[in-house]
Amino acid sequence: MGRYVVRRLLQMIPVFIGATLLIFVMVNVMGDPVAGLCGERACDTATAAQLKREFGLDKPLWRQYATYMANVFTGDFGTAFNGQPVTELMGAAFPVTIRLTIVAIVLEIVIGVTLGVVTGLRRGRPVDTGVLLLTLVVISVPTFVTGLLLQLLLGVTWGWIRPSVPPEASFDELIVPGLVLASVSLAYVTRLTRTSIAENRRADYVRTAVAKGLPRRRVVVRHLLRNSLIPVVTFIGTDIGALMGGAIVTERIFNIHGVGYQLYQGILRQNTQTVVGFVTVLVLVFLVANLLVDLLYAVLDPRIRYA
Repeated sequence: MGRYVVRRLLQMIPVFIGATLLIFVMVNVMGDPVAGLCGERACDTATAAQLKREFGLDKPLWRQYATYMANVFTGDFGTAFNGQPVTELMGAAFPVTIRLTIVAIVLEIVIGVTLGVVTGLRRGRPVDTGVLLLTLVVISVPTFVTGLLLQLLLGVTWGWIRPSVPPEASFDELIVPGLVLASVSLAYVTRLTRTSIAENRRADYVRTAVAKGLPRRRVVVRHLLRNSLIPVVTFIGTDIGALMGGAIVTERIFNIHGVGYQLYQGILRQNTQTVVGFVTVLVLVFLVANLLVDLLYAVLDPRIRYA
C-alpha cells in the first residue's frame, strides 16, 4: 500500500504541472487584463506599459509561468489587480465553499444512496418508476432554475430561509444551497446506485449469502451494498472538485462569496492571478480526492490489493 501511495503521489506531479500550465495559458490568452484595469476607456500606452511591468505581464509567457510556479511552492499565489493578495481572497472564499460542498456531498450520499438502494431492490415497481421520473426531471431542469425557484418559494414567499446567505453561514443555513448544488449529482448517484444494486443482486455471492440463511439486512448492507458502492464512490470522488469549482451559479443565486463567486469576478474582470490561483487549488483538491477514492476501493472490496 505504501509503495502504491508513493507511486501515485509521483504521478500527480506531472499531472499537476500539465493542468496548471494549460490553465495558465488559457487564462492569459483569453483577453487583455490591462484593459480591464482601466475601466471602460482604453489605457494610454504609458499606463499600459507601467501596469504590465508592475504585474509582470511584459515578460514571455513561459517566464510568467515559471515565476508563478516558483511562488506557488512558497505559498504565494500572487496579487489580485486590486492589490489584495490572492491568499486573502482564498482565506475568505474557501471556508464557506468547503462547508457548502460538505453539505452537498452529505446530501448526495444520504439521499442518493438511500433512494438507489430502495429502487434497486424494488426494480420495476411503482416506487422505482417514480424515482426514475423524478431524477430525470432533476437532471433536465437547469440548476439556476431550481435555485431561483427554491429561493423564491422558501426564501421570499414563505420566509423559511434567508434569500441571501451570509459569509459566516452555518451548516443548517447552507442546506438549501447545498441541495441546489448537489441536485444533478444526487440524481446521478441515485441512478448509479440503483443500477449497481440491481446488477449485483443477481451475483453468485449474493445467492450464496441468501442460501446460508443470513438476515436480509446483513445481505444487503454487508455484501450487496458494499460491493455496489465502488462506482458510486468513484463518481462522488470526482464530483468533489466539480462541486467546488462549479458552484458559480449556486453562489450567485444565494449571494455566497465563495470560490465560485471569486472565479466569476476574476473572469469578469480578467483578473488572471485570481483565476489561476483558485483553479490551481481546485486541481490539487481534485487530485487528492481521486487518490483517496482509489484507496477506498480496498476498503470496500477486500479482493483489491495494491502492490
